[in-house]
Amino acid sequence: MTEQTTDETLHLIVAEDPDVKIEHHPEDWISFAIFWVLAGVVFLQFFTRYILNDSLAWTEEIARYLLIWVAFVGAAISFRRGTHISVEALHHFMPEKFVRPLRFAIDVMTVGFVALLFWFSIAITERMHIQVMTVIDWPMSIVYAGVGLGCLLMLFRAVQAFIANARRRWAEDPAKQTLIMD
Repeated sequence: MTEQTTDETLHLIVAEDPDVKIEHHPEDWISFAIFWVLAGVVFLQFFTRYILNDSLAWTEEIARYLLIWVAFVGAAISFRRGTHISVEALHHFMPEKFVRPLRFAIDVMTVGFVALLFWFSIAITERMHIQVMTVIDWPMSIVYAGVGLGCLLMLFRAVQAFIANARRRWAEDPAKQTLIMD
């Protein structure tokens, strides 16, 4: 907040909007499309239930499954942005010679965990192909494929982060915004 004077008035608070950076990543577009399909299905459910007094049976189930897809694809977006919840207290209080090996260990565990999650999501997707949805006669593997897609996108972003951190030799990312602790 700065003081700024103009010809006639004194402004104590000057609001400056940050530049908006629009990024085009596959997970953004996939999540965007699924979200609007979800919004359309929920609106259809509302319209048929409260306006027509005759709700469509499939809308609630499909909305639930679309929400699962949005959650897992959205997790990949959070992974790319680095906005998942993490404990960083050790980073701030350890000497730098211990922080780099800690970052390496965290990256290895993250890639390993997401790879394992992707592996299990593929396995359960294959197993759920024989089970069908409650209202619509479609296989449940369609629902679990969203989990697999989200895990695949997270794995891709985890490997990307691992490579970027390896190039910096696990030093602090200069582009990363940090919170001020007081």
